[in-house]
Amino acid sequence: MSENARTRVGKSDAKERERKAAQAALRAEHAAVYGYGVVGGRVAATRRDDARAAYDAHRARRDALERDVTDLGGTPEPAAAAYTLPFAVPDAAAALRLAGALEERVAAVYADLVRAASGQRRADAAAALREAAVRAVRWGGDGVAFPGLAERSNSAKESGKEPPASPSPQD
Repeated sequence: MSENARTRVGKSDAKERERKAAQAALRAEHAAVYGYGVVGGRVAATRRDDARAAYDAHRARRDALERDVTDLGGTPEPAAAAYTLPFAVPDAAAALRLAGALEERVAAVYADLVRAASGQRRADAAAALREAAVRAVRWGGDGVAFPGLAERSNSAKESGKEPPASPSPQD
């Protein structure tokens, strides 16, 4: 294989990784938008403005990711009709935990997009990761030095304190 052919294959592989990471981030944003609908219905009145701001931020990120996936040659996956929440949300305390869990999940997929992307898309993913990490802490989550990294999940599993899963589409 010639050097030019290897370069083309390498660029194609990198673009495919970036497209897959953007698609995963889009799925997480769809789930976050759904999840914040639940949070907004259960959270205390004093936190509704925070829930609304997060909801709007995730909708804007979702819309941008749909454009990114298209720009990368993919077809943006649509939102599911409903998502399975990681735990029951019967009250305001559970709504706070759900908001934190949503943000932690979003941070993780944006960390993957930061690794896969370059240029402005990478900068945007890093900003989204940072925003999700800050929101997670504001909702009462734990702050970590490097939010979204897989090593955090591994150490959480080993300690028996695995973070809650993100919402997944209902079948």
